[in-house]
Amino acid sequence: MADVITYREAVAEGIAREMRRDNTIVCLGEDIAEAEGVFKTTVGLLAEFGPKRVWDTPISEQAIVGAAMGAAMTGMRPVAEIMFSDFLACCWDYLANEIPKVRYMTGGQVTVPLVVRTANGGGLGFGAQHSQATENWAFTVPGLKIAAPSTPADVIGLMASAIRSDDPVVFFEHKGLFASKGPAAPPDHVVPLGAANIARTGRDVTVVALASTVPTALAAAELLAGEGIAVEVLDLRCLVPLDMATVLDSVSRTSRLVIVEENPYQGGWGGTVASIVADEGFEFLDAPIRRVAAECVPLPFADRLEDEVIPTVDKVADAVRRLAVF
Repeated sequence: MADVITYREAVAEGIAREMRRDNTIVCLGEDIAEAEGVFKTTVGLLAEFGPKRVWDTPISEQAIVGAAMGAAMTGMRPVAEIMFSDFLACCWDYLANEIPKVRYMTGGQVTVPLVVRTANGGGLGFGAQHSQATENWAFTVPGLKIAAPSTPADVIGLMASAIRSDDPVVFFEHKGLFASKGPAAPPDHVVPLGAANIARTGRDVTVVALASTVPTALAAAELLAGEGIAVEVLDLRCLVPLDMATVLDSVSRTSRLVIVEENPYQGGWGGTVASIVADEGFEFLDAPIRRVAAECVPLPFADRLEDEVIPTVDKVADAVRRLAVF
């Protein structure tokens, strides 16, 4: 295996590793077999595992997730792809009202061990119906776990944990990261769900980020280092479970917090992070908590307008500067 791998290659590699380990794992979705995925994230799966384990489906999100639910309830571990996360709305009854509640309503007698993979987020000019960051949708539903990796190695490690989980997991793969590269994951690499990563250490300001906002935060931290501001960047990696212990520990050392999220400010997951820090770590703070989030508007198609809506390096750096001198 290469020393460096792309994020999109890591998706296929992560799935393949688990399919080799467990023959109850199957994949289903639109164009994932012969076409190897519209984003080329299932390359090689049909060739290696065949049509009995890699299924092309009709263009019906309800059919995909409904079939995955039934398969999971009867002993399989399906990995279902919804091509764009915006289209989770098309199967929302299954995802919000059925799948997360089965284990609870049966007293643990029936589990639904499935993964719903989906391409998430903006930055590529795909327009208002194909560019939304929708983690906050799933975040409102008790019973769903949520993973959103920022690096190829974390894609593989979190995919292993997601597929092995006996609870349903929504796995957000960021479209803007597919071409990014990083170190390949070692054999048997597993990243526990709910364990944040300190992507950069610093003493002055904590910046909490997820998925595509992690490289944005790291770029801002590098810029600010030249100005004498040492930023600590936390990659949450998951929203459920949410590793607030690591966040609170960092804030206890820096006394300042900036949250960077691609969800709209209104109803974004950053509001929950801010609330927990205010409740449990208020005494650590020497400045107000700041959130850098997307504007509450449909995402524009034009790239210059899209940059006005979603978090950018300059927006993050400006927020950190203002907090550092508060």
